[in-house]
Amino acid sequence: QVQLVESGGGLVQPGGSLRLSCAASGSILSFAVMAWYRQAPGKQRELVCRITSGGSTNYADSVKGRFTISRDNAKNTVYLQMNSLKPEDTGVYKCYAVRPGALSGNWGQGTQVTVSS
Repeated sequence: QVQLVESGGGLVQPGGSLRLSCAASGSILSFAVMAWYRQAPGKQRELVCRITSGGSTNYADSVKGRFTISRDNAKNTVYLQMNSLKPEDTGVYKCYAVRPGALSGNWGQGTQVTVSS
């Protein structure tokens, strides 16, 4: 089973930037979709953005124009570039990957992002 490991989280001031990475232990070409989710304390987990094997992307309205998801198939890694960060972006960010036709996918352990002055 492919393992997903996130990194790049931390504490950043409002308006700042972070780049998260999700490194897979195997080829990401086998996944139909890879995505980033986040969960803030006391709130439900929400989809932040997703990218298909063909490179199509979708974003939550709250992050459009500020976040960018990308993938490097050679490095088996998906990235999330986060700019103009806001306090409401605070949460645990988790990587998710699902194979074609699968009912469920793989989750990473998560990385904490805190946006605060």
